Amino acid sequence: MNKIIKIGVVLLLTFLLVLIRFFESNLFYDPLYYYFKSNYTNLPIPEVETIKFIGNITVRFLMNAIVSVTILWVLFKSWSIIKLSSILYGLFFVFLMMVFCFLLFYSDSKNLFALFYVRRFLIHPLLLLVLIPAFYFHKTN
Repeated sequence: MNKIIKIGVVLLLTFLLVLIRFFESNLFYDPLYYYFKSNYTNLPIPEVETIKFIGNITVRFLMNAIVSVTILWVLFKSWSIIKLSSILYGLFFVFLMMVFCFLLFYSDSKNLFALFYVRRFLIHPLLLLVLIPAFYFHKTN
């Protein structure tokens, strides 16, 4: 693939990640979105439709993961990288979702910071920012 086309495709996919983030309040049910934007340290956790909330987080994670793995494919063109990335995304999702559900159901005012960050890892493509340099380093050595 031509270098200019590769850069264009990566920029287009990155823009897709930005669109997912930009339209998050319209696309996904997330009662914690406005909760964490407010002075949440003095407020109780809002009522949550658990199944709907977990389903929306799952869909958002999958959307970000699919776009992220596609970015990795465009950059590295390696099936072993795609397989490893997919396994890592799956393991991250299972582990973080278990932690998130535990914190959501059993949180007190001391665990709100942990709930905020676990939620953030689930809804944002942060793993991509770790995998690109790791795979680039692996490829160059």
